[in-house]
Amino acid sequence: MIGRLNGVVVEKQPPLLLLEVSGVGYEVQMPMSSFYKMPALGESVIVHIHFVVREDAQLLYGFASKIERELFRQIIKANGVGPKLGLVILSGMSAPQFVQIVGRGDAAALVKLPGIGLKTAERLIIELKDRLKNFALHQDSSATDAASGDGDLGSTFVDMIDVEQDAIDALLALGYKQGQASKIVAKVKLPEMDSEALIKAALKAML
Repeated sequence: MIGRLNGVVVEKQPPLLLLEVSGVGYEVQMPMSSFYKMPALGESVIVHIHFVVREDAQLLYGFASKIERELFRQIIKANGVGPKLGLVILSGMSAPQFVQIVGRGDAAALVKLPGIGLKTAERLIIELKDRLKNFALHQDSSATDAASGDGDLGSTFVDMIDVEQDAIDALLALGYKQGQASKIVAKVKLPEMDSEALIKAALKAML
């Protein structure tokens, strides 16, 4: 069982992180709430892992903190909710936001996320409300809100297209439709945004 990985970030393609540990590259799927906190390429990081073994695959789901991983594990315990939907939930909102939404029984906020219908939203609230009542969360707003800071404000048009496509691809991987993803990315993009900032703004605008 893999519980955590301590390695160097060698590739970032939201929502996938490639982490090199002792010469081995591990592909780790992450919710955007954790992906935003990952360092730049070439830097070291510790990622907390939820390891899933299926007949056809071995999958690694990564989180910036143990508390986010524990919340993910609580979410996927709900009937009919798998890891993919767990990633969608924690990409569309922060862990504290999700706990608050469940606590107040706000199914309408959950159905805005792709793949979550009213029945699934209500099931999540019913099954998790008591379980998350005393869930301790520590939100690191400085990490989630920090921009990369390395972007060139004079980016070329080609660079901007790449940023837009990266953002659209990330939204598609999280379950959003092509037309919906393209429209929201075009609406929120700013010239100074890198891929992560654009994805974050698009996800926020979806809610």
